[in-house]
Amino acid sequence: MPEHIKKKLLEEIKQLEHELAHELPLEIKKAAALGDLSENAEYHMAKQRQVFVNARLGQLKKRMGELALVNLANIPHDRVAFGSTITVYDTSKDEKIEYKLVTSEESDVNKGLISTTSPIGRALVGKQVGDVATVVTPNGNRELEILKLSTIHDEAE
Repeated sequence: MPEHIKKKLLEEIKQLEHELAHELPLEIKKAAALGDLSENAEYHMAKQRQVFVNARLGQLKKRMGELALVNLANIPHDRVAFGSTITVYDTSKDEKIEYKLVTSEESDVNKGLISTTSPIGRALVGKQVGDVATVVTPNGNRELEILKLSTIHDEAE
């Protein structure tokens, strides 16, 4: 797992755990002191936030586990996969575009960083130079011809 992703996830986990252990109990206690809980908006909002924070913590911890299982040895050397930088020719836009396949936490379309789980990422994964990937979009299909490929292994050298 990329170190900056691990750090980002751990920071969010730490912040949420602090909120769950310290801030929310105080808010709930303060709201409960206001009286009738059936019509107490502050109490209900704090309880809803508590449920949300617990759910988000579960998601983050699950994602940390998934990312820890990524084995670079299983990533192909000659096909598009996580960490690859790809130059494609988009026939519908008549232009060359460069993408880098990253985790969903890192994705930023404006910078050319696309997730392996995005429609474009899913269409490109497993393809080689010369292959054409068809991406289904709301505006119709886009065809992306792979012109250049640099895998995570190439970039590590």
